[in-house]
Amino acid sequence: MNGKTGRWIGGVALILAPLVWFAGLLLRHLVLKDFTPEQAAWFDEQPFAAPGQLAAYAANPGLVTAAYSVFLLGAVLLLPAFLMLAKIVAEKAPALAGWGFLLLALGLFARVYFAGVDLTAFELVDKLGLEQATRLVMDDYVDLSYGLWRIPVTASVGQYAGGLLLAIGAFRAGTFGTGRALLFLWPCTLWMGVLKESEFLSVVTAVALGLVLVPLGVRVLTGRRPVDQKSRALSW
Repeated sequence: MNGKTGRWIGGVALILAPLVWFAGLLLRHLVLKDFTPEQAAWFDEQPFAAPGQLAAYAANPGLVTAAYSVFLLGAVLLLPAFLMLAKIVAEKAPALAGWGFLLLALGLFARVYFAGVDLTAFELVDKLGLEQATRLVMDDYVDLSYGLWRIPVTASVGQYAGGLLLAIGAFRAGTFGTGRALLFLWPCTLWMGVLKESEFLSVVTAVALGLVLVPLGVRVLTGRRPVDQKSRALSW
C-alpha cells in the first residue's frame, strides 16, 4: 500500500467512522420509542437494560437489528480511523500514539464480542420467545457480559486509557488543541456492553467525535497539513 492509498483510506475512515457511529447510537436510542411510558418506566427500574432491549427486538426486530448492525459497523470503521490519527500523532509523539492506538483497538475488539452476544440473545428471542429468552439471558448476564476469563470486559477498559493517551499525544503533537483533545476523550469514556441502552448523552458523544475526526479527515484527503502549528496547541 503506497502513501497515497493509505492517506485516502485513512481520510475516508476519519470522516465515515464517526458518522456511522453516530447513526448506530441514534438508532439504538430510538429502539424503545414505541413503548408506553409505563413500560419504559418498568425497563428503567431493572438493574440492567437487557430486558428492554430484548423486548424492543421482539416488537420491532428490523429496527433493532439495523441499530445494532450500524453500531457494530461504526466500531469496525473506527479502527482504521484511530490508526490514521495515531499515524499522524506518531510523527511527534510515537510512544503515546502507539500505546493509545493499541489500547483503543482492544476496546473496539471487545465491542465485536459484545455484538456476538447481542446476536445470540436476539436469536433466542426468535427461537424461544421473549419471556424464556429474557430469563435465560438474565440468569447468566454477568458471565455473558464478562466473557471467557473476563478477557472481553478487561479489553474494553482499554478505551479509557487508550483514549487518554492518544488525546494527550494529539495535544502534544499539535494535532488537536485543548478543546478538540477533550472532545476526542469524551466519547472514549462511553461504556457499551451486552444489550446496553443508548441514552441521549451517548448520541451527543458521537457528535463530539464527529466534530473532531471529520475535519481532520477532510484535511488528510485534501493534502493539507494535519498537524497544527505549535503556537496553536492550546487553542481549539
